[in-house]
Amino acid sequence: MVKVGIIGGAGYTAGELIRLLINHPQVEISFIHSSSNAGNLVSEVHGGLYGECDLHFSAEYDLGAIDLLFLCSAHGASAKFMEENEVPATLKIVDLAQDFRDEHDGFVYGLPEMQREKIANATRIANPGCFATAIQLALLPLAKAQLLNDEVHITAITGSTGAGVKPSATTHFSWRTDNISTYKAFEHQHLLEIGRNLRSLQPSFDKALNFVPMRGDFARGILASVYTESSLSAEEAVALYKEFYADSRFTFVAEKNIDLKQVVNTNKALVYVAKYGTKLHIVSAIDNLLKGASGQAVENMNLICGFDEAEGLHLKPSAF
Repeated sequence: MVKVGIIGGAGYTAGELIRLLINHPQVEISFIHSSSNAGNLVSEVHGGLYGECDLHFSAEYDLGAIDLLFLCSAHGASAKFMEENEVPATLKIVDLAQDFRDEHDGFVYGLPEMQREKIANATRIANPGCFATAIQLALLPLAKAQLLNDEVHITAITGSTGAGVKPSATTHFSWRTDNISTYKAFEHQHLLEIGRNLRSLQPSFDKALNFVPMRGDFARGILASVYTESSLSAEEAVALYKEFYADSRFTFVAEKNIDLKQVVNTNKALVYVAKYGTKLHIVSAIDNLLKGASGQAVENMNLICGFDEAEGLHLKPSAF
């Protein structure tokens, strides 16, 4: 059994992570830290865990008593935590924030479809962003084949859980319901890691990534619509994507157009490829809290601990 701890246990991603870990046959949760909820039952904050989890949030943590640590706090807090604590050299870490996604301080970018072997040999993993995961899965095969040769146009819509558990003007029910809006057009923070990783596969790629994010009227999931000019035929493009993802445990190339309900509540990613004139159109779909966050964190844990990559991640989609 691997003993794990969680820092920042009250948010959406931590709630999903706990749900996965208490059902993982190889894991024992040693502590779930939350300074604002110390002493409270975890199930009082994460109501879906009633009857499944009798753990309490803790104000204390012992890094020497665990094998692996998940960092689930806000962006910026992970780097601060690493600076303020004596972290044992042998402690494995999976960070769900954006603090180490440039792979400094010994962290490895944790997108298994891109660098599974490197992850498996690492001890510190920087979990990818949710939009970044969906968009990169739509583009990695092209970059690997050196076939990203024009601007890329991306529109992606996300559920309200992508904004975190703390309420804001654009997340409360009366504003979000029956509504849709764009935000951070052409300047979303995930563009940094997307561009960096695409160029690591195709150094010559110097075109614009035109990304318009959208807020959706639903709780969870991301659907990304991506297109670019391409000389590939439809058949060649589909073959390229199927070959690239042939060994993937969670990313699949669909024969028909896809929708969110096929992936919500799972760690799966679905990709659909089609050609319209000279434009190659790729649609990708993930659950932002699972493949886009906590599910992928468990996938990375499985890889660095030597478990089967899909251990604890056989989840049922909310198909209807």
